Formats: sequence, C-alpha cells, structure tokens
Amino acid sequence: MTTEIEKAAERVAKLRAQAEKLSGPLADAQAQLQDAQEAELVRRAERSAEYNRGVADTWRERADSAARSGDDAHARFVELLAEEPWFAAYVEYRAAWYKRGHVVTEAQRAQTALGEHVTAPEQRWYDAQILEKTVSAVEKQAAAQGAEFARELDEAREAYISETD
Repeated sequence: MTTEIEKAAERVAKLRAQAEKLSGPLADAQAQLQDAQEAELVRRAERSAEYNRGVADTWRERADSAARSGDDAHARFVELLAEEPWFAAYVEYRAAWYKRGHVVTEAQRAQTALGEHVTAPEQRWYDAQILEKTVSAVEKQAAAQGAEFARELDEAREAYISETD
C-alpha cells in the first residue's frame, strides 16, 4: 500500500509542478484579458462621451431639422384634407357653431350698449368628438413612427460607440 501512496504522491507532485509551470502563462493571459477588457471599457466610455458631446452640441439644429421635415407633409395634409367632402361638411357644421357664437356675442354687446339686462347666454362650446378620434388615431401612428426613429438613433449611437478605429 505504501507503494501506491508513493506513486500517488509522485503523480500529485508532477501535476503540481505542471500546474505551477502553466499558472504563470495563465495568469499572464488573464491579466492581458483584464487589461484588454478595461481598455475596451475606457474606449467605449470615450466614444460615448464623444458621441454625447456631438449630440449635446447639435441637438437644436437636429431637432429643428426633424421638426421641419414634416412641413411638406403638413401642407399636403391640409391641402388633401380640404378636398375631402366629409371634411368640408364637418367644417360647415362647426362653422355654424362659430356663427351662433358671433350672433350671441353681438346680442350681448347690443344689450349692454342699450343698458338692458343681458339675456343672451354665454357661448357654449361643444366637444368635437370626431376630432378627438382623428387626433387619437394620428397620435398612435405618429408615436409608432417616432419610436422607430428613436430605435434608429439608439442603433446609430451603439454603432458609433462600438466602432473600432
């Protein structure tokens, strides 16, 4: 049994020697890996700061440009909307309420000028539910397009930061 112990002890000693022989290069490789990872973090932080500086310095121009990018679409929208029969009918309907408002205001002014008790009622405004539904549908689609644009901005930022020279 002593022979078996001696053999096992010799084997452990050999393996320990091999491990010590390999542990140096392994420790070096691990240190190199850690240095490379830290360097990459520093590089990414520098690229992130550079990107952020660019965004901070140009956001006004970019925001103005983004806002103006819808000007032609808005003009087309108004033009096309005015051509829609349902829109013209709705405008006519809403105009009737404005006309009523002007008549009531004129009556209030006349009664006040005559020193009479004002019997004309205050102007009443009625909600235009058709507009709320239209605006809601527009906002939903516009928000989806805006979210897609935000995703593209995030991808551009990540691509910039991840880019290696």
